[in-house]
Amino acid sequence: MKTNKGNILAGACLAAFGLYVIFVASKLPYVSEVEPGPGFFPLWLGIGLMSCASYLVLSSFSAFTKESPSDSLTWPAAGRAVVAWCGLMLAIALFDWIGFSASFVILTVFLIVALDRRPLLPSIGVAIGLAVGFHLLFGLALNVSLPAGRWGL
Repeated sequence: MKTNKGNILAGACLAAFGLYVIFVASKLPYVSEVEPGPGFFPLWLGIGLMSCASYLVLSSFSAFTKESPSDSLTWPAAGRAVVAWCGLMLAIALFDWIGFSASFVILTVFLIVALDRRPLLPSIGVAIGLAVGFHLLFGLALNVSLPAGRWGL
C-alpha cells in the first residue's frame, strides 16, 4: 500500500487547526436568545475542518491511490500557490480600505484570470455574483455584518 506523505502532513495540520477552532468555539455561547450565538459558526467550521482532514488522511492510505506525474510538486505549482496566498493576504489587508465585497471581487477576479487563465468578463460576473451571494447569505439571511470599507461597500 502506497501512502501520500504530503497529504498526511496537510491533513494533520488541518486537523490541528480544526481542533483549535473547536476549542476556541467551545468557550463561546452556542446560541443566543433568538439566533445562533457567536460560537455556532466557528464550532461547525471546526467540525467541517476535522471532517476534511480525516478524509484527506484516510484517502492518503488508500490502496487505489497512485501518484501521477502531475501530483509531484513543481516550482511553477508552488509559485502559483504562493501568488494565490499573497493575493489573499492583500485582499484581507484591503478590507478596511475598500470593504469585504470589493476586495472579494478583486481577489476572485485575480484568482480566476491570473491563476486559472480564464477570460476577464465572465470572471468579473462570477466575482460579482459570489459577492452578492455572500451579502445575501451573511448580511441579510444571517444578519452578520461583513467588513465595510470607507465607501460602505
